[in-house]
Amino acid sequence: MSAFAPNDRVLISPRHLAGGGIDRLSDVIGPLIHLFDWQQRHDAATGHIVLDSPDRSVQLDVNSAESGGAWWHITHHDPYWAVEFTRQTPIEAVAAVARSLPQLLGDQRHADGIPLTSRTLTEIAVLNNWTVSPDGSTFASRDEHCTLRHMPEAEVAWSAQHSVHDESDTQWNVSFTRDAPEVLVAQFFTHLSTHTPVERTYRDIPRLVRDMDEALITPVRGAAVNPRVHHVAAQIGRIHSARRR
Repeated sequence: MSAFAPNDRVLISPRHLAGGGIDRLSDVIGPLIHLFDWQQRHDAATGHIVLDSPDRSVQLDVNSAESGGAWWHITHHDPYWAVEFTRQTPIEAVAAVARSLPQLLGDQRHADGIPLTSRTLTEIAVLNNWTVSPDGSTFASRDEHCTLRHMPEAEVAWSAQHSVHDESDTQWNVSFTRDAPEVLVAQFFTHLSTHTPVERTYRDIPRLVRDMDEALITPVRGAAVNPRVHHVAAQIGRIHSARRR
């Protein structure tokens, strides 16, 4: 029996197991609207949202009514490139890409508060204990449930896949077409692979993940210390136990 009720707020790591966190939709679209003056079109009946950059060169399309396929679409018109995320992609990684878009278009407002990573993909992987293939084209999480692959000659040059035992509620996919700026891939990977936990309602964590040894889930309320400090302490304790074994 779980120690958590369905509505309990919890912290979970690693992030790739956390599920979408779609209740934090405003973390993606809010900064673009309120800080960078992107225009919003919203269909209240379906929940479909479209944001356009001020110069109309980039569009963010959010279609949460889509039963399958991608929920998030980012398209740049000239030159054409696209980024897509399916439903269960952790929203923190989606938001990291979306918040980077204004700087790519030359809008440097709030750049101090939305830093772009200067690390390479390999550096990000090593920092967060992901494995790197000998040719540097594939990065894998320690539990091997999540991979990021680079195929520079393909139309989809970068792709990320995640699944746990082929269960549909744990599967998600991300794609970056060939001309997508690599800094967007780096932003996505930085905010996906970090050890920092993310907050979810317990019921929103994919069902199969909740009892996995690889997933660390700790309470937001009721901890004797700050919830994030408590989670970090649990992470350290888990590492030490694994080393002893």
